[in-house]
Amino acid sequence: MCVLFALLTLLNSAIAKVYVDIDSPAFKTIPIAICDFNVAAATQPSSAGITLADDVRNDLSLTGIFNVLNKKSFLEDRDSLAFVSADKIRFSDWTAIGADHLLKGRVMRNDLEIVADAYLFDVTRGEIIFQKKYRAASDKFKNVARAIASDIMLALINDAGDFNTKIAFVSKKGLKSDIVSVSYDGTDVKNVTNHQSILMAPRWSPDGHWLAFTSFKRGRPEIYLRNLAKGTEQRIAAYEGLNLCGSFSPDGKKLLLTLSKDRNEEIYVLDVNGLTLKRLTNNYAIDVSPAWSSDGRKIVFVSNRAGSPQIYTMDAEGNHVKRITYKGSYNSSPAWSPRGDRIVYEGLTNGKYQIFSTDEDGNNPVQLTSDAANNESPSWSPSGRQIVYVSRTPSKSRIVIMNANGSSPRMLYEQNHKLITPAWSGRFQ
Repeated sequence: MCVLFALLTLLNSAIAKVYVDIDSPAFKTIPIAICDFNVAAATQPSSAGITLADDVRNDLSLTGIFNVLNKKSFLEDRDSLAFVSADKIRFSDWTAIGADHLLKGRVMRNDLEIVADAYLFDVTRGEIIFQKKYRAASDKFKNVARAIASDIMLALINDAGDFNTKIAFVSKKGLKSDIVSVSYDGTDVKNVTNHQSILMAPRWSPDGHWLAFTSFKRGRPEIYLRNLAKGTEQRIAAYEGLNLCGSFSPDGKKLLLTLSKDRNEEIYVLDVNGLTLKRLTNNYAIDVSPAWSSDGRKIVFVSNRAGSPQIYTMDAEGNHVKRITYKGSYNSSPAWSPRGDRIVYEGLTNGKYQIFSTDEDGNNPVQLTSDAANNESPSWSPSGRQIVYVSRTPSKSRIVIMNANGSSPRMLYEQNHKLITPAWSGRFQ
């Protein structure tokens, strides 16, 4: 297993300071210049420094937060690019091309390990923000780059980002489907299940060790819990009628379900360890798609008790039910932000499903997508700063990631067959 660590060598306090308020309505992407890392010895190929810098550039570009400047625009000459001391850097050359921040570094690689030193500067102030050392096994360039990118995020916006995460989704081919996972950067695509049946609603445990989902493997909808490390599965809900999977509680000890065992679709909570069941709703209408709030005190869900599918909230005991969506005739698939401030959902408008968000009281609704595709099944990143969803046209299905305000959408994965219900994991350690 790769052992990767970073050693802070100066400015301990600076790393915790937030320099950029990305939640401001006036926020614009952060312009940053990233130089190719200098190799530590003339005998080593320069490609090591180029590769490491390119990987950092790519990771930061994926966040939708940074404007990574083209290195062809850099004004510093070759000799000056090697300087990593603030008193030797001509910061005017960097302000001239619009950079607010500058990353420089050195890297050494041998058969056993990579050792990299990274230096992040505030160009406007002409000051260093942090200097850190990173070590990893010699084939773990991307791990080092990801650690550097995370530290830049921490230094500038006080959040490590969503780099070490995965998205799970259902890939359908005719009547057969299975769950697939993909990394945040679109790599490492893997089949998670081999049920070759109807599958629905994959849901990650908070620690990323387990995946719950609904499968028709045995001919009817039942809920399975898969140990991702061992590849083993356990059926945890196989009641008469529907068994539909909801989300895990923030502590991972409980799982929300929709069951029709009592002749009506109602919301239940299942203790994952003891498999004890508690009913939360008791209404003649259909209640489905439950999801926890970030603090575990509330639940958002869908009900047609007012005549059409709308979004509701209730407390964790099933009390104090409140309707929060009134605009539109069909609103579903709600998910509560990890930051606790917004609920995202899909709504039917002008004949297409689009992604919306609102606060927990139903105030300040915002439409986040507005293209010609059907945009469905939103899920939050662990940081609460990005949203993944399915975008479907008659010819293509795409898994798309966008910023929480709807900006900077990027395609993560696509295929000709149908994709449904993406779910974002927590951060893997």
